[in-house]
Amino acid sequence: MSFRNDFVWGAATASYQIEGAYDKDGKGRSIWDEFTHTEGKISDKSTGDTACDHYHRYKEDVKLMSELGIKAYRFSIAWSRLLPDGTGRVNQKGIDFYNSLINELSAYGIEPYITLYHWDLPYALHLKGGWLNDDISDCFELYTSIVAENFGDRVKNFITFNEPQVFTGCGYSEGSHAPGYRLADKDLLRICHNVLKSHGKAVRALRKIVPDVKIGFTSASSPLVPMADCDIEAARSAYFSCGKGNFLYSQSFWHDPIIFGRYPEKILNDYADVFPKATDEDMKLISAPIDYIGLNIYTGSFVKAGKDGCAQQVSCRPGHPRTAIGWDIIPESVYWGTKFYYDRYKLPLYITENGMSAHDCVSLDGKVHDPNRTDYLNRYLRELKKSAEDGADIRGYFQWSLLDNFEWACGYKERFGIVYVDYETQNRIVKDSGYWYRSVINENGENL
Repeated sequence: MSFRNDFVWGAATASYQIEGAYDKDGKGRSIWDEFTHTEGKISDKSTGDTACDHYHRYKEDVKLMSELGIKAYRFSIAWSRLLPDGTGRVNQKGIDFYNSLINELSAYGIEPYITLYHWDLPYALHLKGGWLNDDISDCFELYTSIVAENFGDRVKNFITFNEPQVFTGCGYSEGSHAPGYRLADKDLLRICHNVLKSHGKAVRALRKIVPDVKIGFTSASSPLVPMADCDIEAARSAYFSCGKGNFLYSQSFWHDPIIFGRYPEKILNDYADVFPKATDEDMKLISAPIDYIGLNIYTGSFVKAGKDGCAQQVSCRPGHPRTAIGWDIIPESVYWGTKFYYDRYKLPLYITENGMSAHDCVSLDGKVHDPNRTDYLNRYLRELKKSAEDGADIRGYFQWSLLDNFEWACGYKERFGIVYVDYETQNRIVKDSGYWYRSVINENGENL
């Protein structure tokens, strides 16, 4: 059995990680521009100033997608490229760039999926409080309206936010990502509520301007994998747990308000004294219907039920395989993550990111041989197909990433692409895994 006949086979990127041209053609600065230009923030002391130079090489990159048979391309808009100050004046050259990219995709029959926010907040808005400023949701609605008005005639699929768990957790709690803050829970809860209100206002703007739009919200997810059937309910319960100390990375904290119109009861009780005021109007706004959920799944954890019925994490055996970045390879995480999500929320699902960092290099024959990535993708896609066969409504898969790119705090140390990038020459080389992925697309997963 294959995936559904209209299954979406894609690849994904993010603006700051590939575009470069950080100060060209009227673009404003983002928090990542500032963060990477601050000493000691990036492990290899690099920046995204040039990255993959996709801003100037997008035609070459779109042609590569076409050659690999990719049917859909998920990319993000750099907010400060359109609105240098985050609001107010519109930068026409930024509009022109994304129009040209979308038109190029259309010329090759590749469906664009736009992510509105993939972490690069305009620095001008950051100086006004950023996500701590309660007015940020109005700014996001304005930005979304400009995107919709300019691109909505050709783009019908939009994702409002990518991985709010990570940009709030790493950026505002742990301090390892831009803007590098370590805030108290009271402030973090306020940020999260403002993000969710921004999501709701973006949905409102998209529905108003693009009548046939399809809207999603993408979550970072490291699913809990039950060791045996008797552990399934413990894994499920722990996977959606939400309380003091774990709310930023919780699955239910972000999706329950969007799907059910309410925050998990435990988080409200745990933080009754500091939780931001969530009015009925807020919750109605946040829970405006969406069309699908995106899940970014790379790894997970094995669990079993303890004597009290609660999930206990089971350590991987010594020598368990890991990717170059150090993440455990657990293909079953895709099966259980999509199963648990579909059981709970009953919405169509896309894997909006999945891939592997590997120690890639150009071999003597001038090619990039990455059998470990091919094996990784094969194993994860087999588990995704199993989930679809068992009843989860899986609509598509976006491999992360099309190109090697700037990997946030790791700089250029990690290579996730199915296309190799020489950052000095900007030469692109399709890796063996890219050609393998082409065959999977051509056969709609029958060969997995």
